[in-house]
Formats: sequence, structure tokens, C-alpha cells
Amino acid sequence: MIRQKNNEKILKVSKHPLKSVYFLSLEFYMGRTLSNTMLSLGIQATVDETLHQLGLNIEEVEAMEEDAGLGNGGLGRLSACFLDSMAILEIPAYGYGLRYEYSIFKQLIPDGWQVYEPDDWLRFGNPREKARPEYMLAVNFFGRFVKDENNQSKWIDTTVVFATPYDTPIPGFRNNIVNSLRLWSAKAENHFHLKFFNDGDYVQAVMDRNLTEHITRVLYPNDNIACGKELHLKQQYFLVAATLLDIIRRFKSSKFAVREAVRIDFDTFPAKVAIQINDTHPSIGIAELMRLLIDVEGLSYDRAWKITVDTFGYTNHTLLPEALERWPVSLLGKMLPRHLEIVFASLSHKTAGGSFRAPGVFNKMCKWFCETYNIIIQYTFLNA
Repeated sequence: MIRQKNNEKILKVSKHPLKSVYFLSLEFYMGRTLSNTMLSLGIQATVDETLHQLGLNIEEVEAMEEDAGLGNGGLGRLSACFLDSMAILEIPAYGYGLRYEYSIFKQLIPDGWQVYEPDDWLRFGNPREKARPEYMLAVNFFGRFVKDENNQSKWIDTTVVFATPYDTPIPGFRNNIVNSLRLWSAKAENHFHLKFFNDGDYVQAVMDRNLTEHITRVLYPNDNIACGKELHLKQQYFLVAATLLDIIRRFKSSKFAVREAVRIDFDTFPAKVAIQINDTHPSIGIAELMRLLIDVEGLSYDRAWKITVDTFGYTNHTLLPEALERWPVSLLGKMLPRHLEIVFASLSHKTAGGSFRAPGVFNKMCKWFCETYNIIIQYTFLNA
């Protein structure tokens, strides 16, 4: 019933394109969904009576459901409330997050001692979700960028990670509306190296798969160490890169179940798409949308900037410094070299057009950053 209503909603939006909301968050604290779904469909009393006739207790059945390990606190709970509210208000909306294999921890108290273990919430599968491998996308990391004959930037020599989507329905309260939460799972380009396996190097045979799937292994890896900070940035970029490719695909295709691009004028993009980032975690998505519009779609910098500004919204949770994302220039330049250039270009563009009119000084500061941290940057937009 839920999936039928979801398909009806998709068909309706495809035939009559409305502005859709795309809500990006690293956390979605959805809780147990069985009781919420029955309440939204108005079938809770019927199901309760049916189970009672079968000798079952509805509360015991509800208690068997695993909590989705997708959130840890207020941030995730707010995301869940936003999704529920938009479904109730009949706003076409999609939530986007990561499908973590383990949540942060599971608390146990053996022999009176408090201990923490990984929360393997997917060990029995997730009956609420539906895998959508037909919409798998490639996400790039590292590498370098060069200019082609048309002076367009090309990102080459990258490490590819595949993003596989899993959809979970979000029903509105008795209004025949079902929105979707799409979660991305990381998959390796090469799952298994037979040569290493035949040589007896069993660890190396699956090394690529393990390193890749770490991206969606755990919610909030410890970023007090360098590899943890790198993994955390990978998670954030993996989320926004796959999501923006999915949003642009959906924007271009206005017919139901048709993948061909039929809408190519991006001037209407802000009129059809509203992207809301929940806290600073998905903020690298701003640079990613600029990259896609400039490097892939061929738009000018000024046009891409206006579209980006008109499309993105931001939900702020705190101004505490420790809660705001900060990344070393060396790490960002190594993992996402083109994005670092776009960040510098955007800052230069902002200061050159604002009250601080010293683009030459700003360019020198950017160049100092690059030289200090051995980052190779081509100054495409920093020549003002």
C-alpha cells in the first residue's frame, strides 16, 4: 500500500512538475516506523484486532523492530521531524543520507558494568527499504584536474566509489502522500582481486572493498586522528556528490520512468529544486554543485553562482566552533582539488564584489595556502 502511494506521488510530480525539496543530512533519527506507518494509514486498530485474533500482542510485535542506526541525537531527530512534516503538509520532498552499516554504539550492562558494542542494526536486513541498483552512481575522489581544448576543467586519475541507493517511504498522516528517504551505500569498483587470493594474500584480495565500504560503515568515525578526519570528509562528499547527481538527473527528466534528459535549461533549476542542508556537514555540496554546473554542464561562473545561491538553504543548529566543519587545506586539496579551487574562487568573487575590495591581496593569500601545503591549483578565476 505504501509503495503504491509512493509510485502514485512520483507519477503525479512527473506529470505536473512542482518545486521539490531535497533535504540533506548525515543523520536521520527515524526511530521505529511500524507504529508510525499504521497510524498514518489509519489501520492501527484493524491490525491490532487482527493480531489479537491470531493470539499476538501488537506491542510485542512493534518492540521487535530494530531502531534504524542513522542518527544519534537532536540533529537526526530534527531531520526525521522535517521529513514527517513535509509529508503531512503534502510538500514534494526527498530526504538524502547515508545507509550506515553500524550506528555509533549499543549500550550493554553485563555484570553491572557499562560497555559499548557496535550496533549491527542491519544484521537481519531492513524490510522497510527497497534497493534501487538501477540508479547507482559513480563518485570520484582524489586525482587531479586539467584543462581541455575548450579551457574546461576535467577531473582525471580519480578513485571511483559507487553509490547504491536504498529508498524508505515516509507516509503523510492520512493524506495519501508518501515521500522518500534515499540512503546511499558505498560499493567498491573492484570487489575482489582473484590474483591476490590465488597467491594466498587473502587480506589484499578484499582490501579495496573494505576501504571503500568504510565510507558508510559507521556513523561519525573518530576524527581525532588523520585517517578518521579523512574518512569523515569522504562521508560528507560521498553524500552530496551522489545526491546532486541524482537531483540533476531528476530535474532533467520530466517524464515518469524516462531517463533521457528533456530539460536542459538550468535557469529554471531554482524554480524546481530547493536543496536544504542540515547543519554544516553537507556544506561541501555548494562547491560540488558549482563544479557540476561549470565543468559538466558548461555554464559560466556567474551564472552557476546565481543558480547555486538561489537553490541552497541552510539549517543552523549552533555557533559553537567545535560544531562547525573545518578542514585542512592540505586534506581538501588532496581529496577534492577542483573543489578547493572553486572555494577560493568563490571567496575571491565575494570579496571583490563586496566591501572588501582587495582581490589581489586575497589571491596572494590563496597562493600562499597552496604553496605552503604543496597543493597545485590552477588559477582559473583568481586572476582579478
